[in-house]
Amino acid sequence: MPSTGPEPVKVPPAVAAEQLAEFISRHPRLMILTGAGVSTDSGIPDYRDEAGAWKRRQPVQHQAFMTQPQTRQRYWARSLLGWPVMRNARPGEAHYQLASLEGSGYSGLLVTQNVDRLHQKAGSQQVIDLHGRADEVICMACDYRCERDEVHERCAELNPGYRGLSAEAAPDGDADLEVDFSDFRVADCPACSGILKPDVVFFGDYVPKSRVDRALDYLKEADGLLVVGSSLMVYSGLRFCRYGKEWHKPMAALNLGRTRADEILDLRLNARISETLTLCRSFLTA
Repeated sequence: MPSTGPEPVKVPPAVAAEQLAEFISRHPRLMILTGAGVSTDSGIPDYRDEAGAWKRRQPVQHQAFMTQPQTRQRYWARSLLGWPVMRNARPGEAHYQLASLEGSGYSGLLVTQNVDRLHQKAGSQQVIDLHGRADEVICMACDYRCERDEVHERCAELNPGYRGLSAEAAPDGDADLEVDFSDFRVADCPACSGILKPDVVFFGDYVPKSRVDRALDYLKEADGLLVVGSSLMVYSGLRFCRYGKEWHKPMAALNLGRTRADEILDLRLNARISETLTLCRSFLTA
């Protein structure tokens, strides 16, 4: 659990927006860190509930994907149902409002834990995809790279029996499908027959150092840190709050439910994200 303290009190979006606008006005050159809560309005489910606990089975682990053929079968089979949900998702109001903060000069860098590329689709220019991007696939043995849709279509052609199945979408292009996957044919690399994997950081793998270093370099010079839609339960995001605390950076978080950094934040807003950001912009432009 992120905290053993009392549950954070929910704040009406209008109240949260005014407090957030004041924070942004006092610290106008922010680094923004976003998580799954930014994309839920776009139809992409998140991993955790408001208490920070898992809502469903934990996602695929990197080592299991790389060493167990049955794990790859399960992953790509479920992806046949889950990937179109992410691929067809459109930016929500939160994405557009965060892009407008960049356009107005309030933020010079947005670091996202999401792999859906919705921030870029909404117009954000300075973005670090901390955990990679789900729309591209790489070979783990050679330098082959292709669009995710190509692998999706190959898997569909190899496994026509899966076309009629349906399941509820899960985070990051997954789906809550539970069948016998032993007959699923996985598409291997067309160049070397190696293992194909989405260009994302699976659980148990490491975020590339260059991404972390770039974000920390910016945070060191920024006026503050704003976290939006992340419980910060994984260290890849939490580290920025810890460094921010060490470097005496003002920090705020807008998230429904607890975060793992609640005790070190200067401003904690437990409020609906899209509404709060929209109202915040009106305060900033008033």
